[in-house]
This record gives sequence, structure tokens and C-alpha cells, in this order.
Amino acid sequence: MSNPDELLVDISAMVESGQSNQMSLTVVAGGAVITGRLAPEAVWRERVSEVLKDSDLLGPFSDIFTADRPAEGRPDPAAAPTHLHFHLARILQGNVGIPETGGMYRVAIQDVSAWTVGDFSYSDG
Repeated sequence: MSNPDELLVDISAMVESGQSNQMSLTVVAGGAVITGRLAPEAVWRERVSEVLKDSDLLGPFSDIFTADRPAEGRPDPAAAPTHLHFHLARILQGNVGIPETGGMYRVAIQDVSAWTVGDFSYSDG
């Protein structure tokens, strides 16, 4: 999408404002289907930093994600969000969600070609 979807920007802005972190969303971006819950960027960065900090090999990268850094591409915090920040998210492939436990994904809103409210989960039903 060359122009970001205004509804997605509004949803992301509401999550960023701290009004809700319970918004589940499924998007298609670059041919991948990603499903999960949105988080404010600062929370997402902190969680990624914590995961990296626990790694011997990737620990040095954890500081890049700390909350002291401004939101990428948004020097003005009041500016419209440019990315969706997913946590507890999975990339759907066939009838499998990867990773099973959920991961942390950052998706540029302008790259989203389709979306729906809610997340998809599979059951052995």
C-alpha cells in the first residue's frame, strides 16, 4: 500500500495513547499473514530489549531498543504512528502459527495490504 490505511493509523494511535493494549489484529504484509495483539511501541521495545538482554550472543543489541530512544520515524511523539507493534504474535503458515508461543513483530503500516480485527488461532477440535 503506498498510502497507509487511515483506520490502521487510528487503531495504532489509540494503542500508542495507552487507551488499550488488548487490540488483536491480523494483517497481510509482504505475503505473510501475521496475527496477534498490538502493543504500544515503548512497551514493545522494552520487551524486545529484555529478550535480547538474556542472550549471550545478542545481548549487546538490547540497548538499541531501550525506551530512551525516540520512536523511529516520529521525532514528534504526536505524529501519526508508522508501524504496528505486535506481541504474542504468530506468522500463519498453513494450519500452523510460528512461533507457537508468539513472537514480537514490527510491521510498517504502509506495507499492510489487507487486515481484519481479531486474531486467528487453531484448535485440534
